[in-house]
Amino acid sequence: MGKKLPTIDDRKLVAKSRLFSIEQLDLTFSNGVKRQYERMQGAGRGAVMIVAMQDEDTVLLVREYCAGTHTYELGFPKGLIDPGESPEIAANRELKEEIGFGSDHLTEIKKVAMAPGFFAASMNIYIATNLYKERLEGDEPEELDVVPWKLSEYKLLLAQPDFNEARSIAALMLVKDYLSGSHE
Repeated sequence: MGKKLPTIDDRKLVAKSRLFSIEQLDLTFSNGVKRQYERMQGAGRGAVMIVAMQDEDTVLLVREYCAGTHTYELGFPKGLIDPGESPEIAANRELKEEIGFGSDHLTEIKKVAMAPGFFAASMNIYIATNLYKERLEGDEPEELDVVPWKLSEYKLLLAQPDFNEARSIAALMLVKDYLSGSHE
């Protein structure tokens, strides 16, 4: 049996940017303790990450600029779900924008929370197979480097200093389990 959720006594908008709003919550827990929390609110549509399989042992990664760390990072194609899009349509669009391929077969592997302690956002992780060439113009300021990587060499990928985003690492391990039949 789960604990009773705290009561939200008051909510207040603390800051707002083009991408996020920061909300302050005044909470009362079931034991009477009162606390103040802050949380970021995104657009609320969610996001997608796609592990694109070039063949049965090769995934396609992208290297792109990440403003949060002011570095170039290696990871899987990803992006926000646009208004009116399903997660599957968003995943296929992001593939076409970021790696120049679409997929005839998308399988949702898992929906994950992203920093649920302070951020109300989720990401649907997909595996994409049966790729075909198709490019859409994306919103990236520069062309992304597409990097093929053998899944059989995943430990070398984990050792790469620019492959360290937790969501990409989780996606890699989830897809390895899925492909080995461990998901059943």
